[in-house]
Amino acid sequence: MKIIPLKEGNYSVNKQKEFRLLHTVADPTGELKMAVQPFLVITDKDYILLDTGLAGQVNGKPLIHECLSQAGVAPEQITKVLISHLHKDHIEGIGEFDGKTLKPHFPNAKVYLQQREYEFALEQTNNLSYNTALIAQIPTLKVAWLNADKGQIGDDIFFEVTGGHSLFHQVFWIKNQTQVAFYGADNLPQQYYLKHQVAYKSNTDGKRALELRQRWQKSGSTEHWTILLYHDMEQPLIHLGA
Repeated sequence: MKIIPLKEGNYSVNKQKEFRLLHTVADPTGELKMAVQPFLVITDKDYILLDTGLAGQVNGKPLIHECLSQAGVAPEQITKVLISHLHKDHIEGIGEFDGKTLKPHFPNAKVYLQQREYEFALEQTNNLSYNTALIAQIPTLKVAWLNADKGQIGDDIFFEVTGGHSLFHQVFWIKNQTQVAFYGADNLPQQYYLKHQVAYKSNTDGKRALELRQRWQKSGSTEHWTILLYHDMEQPLIHLGA
């Protein structure tokens, strides 16, 4: 298994949920600061993308395509896209509009998405965390709708609907005989969240998210998980129990 962080950049985020690229981490805006970095996991069978980042272009390419290009991977090689939740910084890189049509950024990939998360997100027309125009077009892609609270995708991918950060937020484990990669998305977005045991009010259920992190830290230390940190500006991967 090979894990490649696809860092789109470090951003400041204001109350209007607008993401502004930081040129230095120490930018004195007083706004929330975070990285945006999807992950590419390459297994014997698949090229797996965990969330898709923000919209935007760089060097004439979609932002996520440029990140993949730097890793030596073409968008057509992606076989599975696993979506944790539908906040815009996790989903906008799924495609771009050509007129009224959503053009997929990963034409050969199947997108794995919780149907309950999708139905909830469609209703969030006044919630600045969601790009509902894009979300409404997701069914035009190759979507595998997940409905169970937990389950398995193929032989090596496991998912669980946890709630916490958002109502139907889900997390993923990718496993082989020697390694476990865990993606807690926005329930565990930064290493800081393990060091400081806080129930954050920005979550739908901060207490639930805290309890999940405590459980994952214990299990991950015993089973030597590699943790993928979507919003950590300095440390995209950490290894528990090493």
